[in-house]
Amino acid sequence: MNACGNIYLVGMMGAGKTTIGKRLARMLARDFVDLDQELERRTGVRIPVIFEIEGEGGFRGREARLLHELAGERDLVVATGGGVVLDPANRTCLVRSGIVVYLSVAPDVLCERTRRDRNRPLLQVADPKRRIEELHRFRDPLYREVADIVVAGTRAGPATVVSQIEKEIRSRCEV
Repeated sequence: MNACGNIYLVGMMGAGKTTIGKRLARMLARDFVDLDQELERRTGVRIPVIFEIEGEGGFRGREARLLHELAGERDLVVATGGGVVLDPANRTCLVRSGIVVYLSVAPDVLCERTRRDRNRPLLQVADPKRRIEELHRFRDPLYREVADIVVAGTRAGPATVVSQIEKEIRSRCEV
């Protein structure tokens, strides 16, 4: 067994990365970092403002730099942004610096969870459901490419999901 480095939660927006990540970090006595929240803290503005001013490319650059910085730290639980896997260098970074957990949630559930959230720039379109389906179709293989653990999203509560992840991590790593 080894220490396994950081634990990264990947998945689509609305998959529960922040909720699960906070609980998992408490359970494993690790620090928790939400990539998007940390970017907002450092820039002093919300994600939609970064998108508005710098575009998606500017946001993705900031996201990548922060991910690579956090990869140099130890024993974190990190909730990544949904698009972090788009950059091949980010995928390599995730794989090399820790355990990657993919929270796989069906598009219809994601739509339900995000339907009232105005802080998601990629969903500010005429047909958010279609957009989620498109993003999911493209990103799902990328999440699976980097995942050490895939947790199929169900309507189970966060405590059940965290318990499942914790058991998997403890079987692979010294925690």
